[in-house]
Amino acid sequence: MPKRDPGPSVKDKELYEKLRDDGNSKEKSARIANAAANTSRKSVGRKGGKSPEYDDWTAEDLRKRAAEIGIEGRSKMRKDDLIKALRSH
Repeated sequence: MPKRDPGPSVKDKELYEKLRDDGNSKEKSARIANAAANTSRKSVGRKGGKSPEYDDWTAEDLRKRAAEIGIEGRSKMRKDDLIKALRSH
C-alpha cells in the first residue's frame, strides 16, 4: 500500500513511491511511472538517446529547454546551473 497518494493521474503507484523514495521529484516520478505503465518497466530506460549530452548544448539552448519545462530562475543561471537543474527536473 502506498505511503502517500500521488493522485489519480499516476498509473503505477508502486514505482512512483520507489522513485520518490530515491529522491526524485513528484513530476519526474509521475512521468517515469506513467511511461512504465504504458509499456514495461524494462523498456522505459531504453527510450531516448537521440539528443546530445547537455554539456554539448549552448547556454541559450539550455535556457530554451528549461523554459519548455518550466524551470524557475533560468535567466540568471550559468550553464553549469542550467545543466544541473535540467538533470534533476
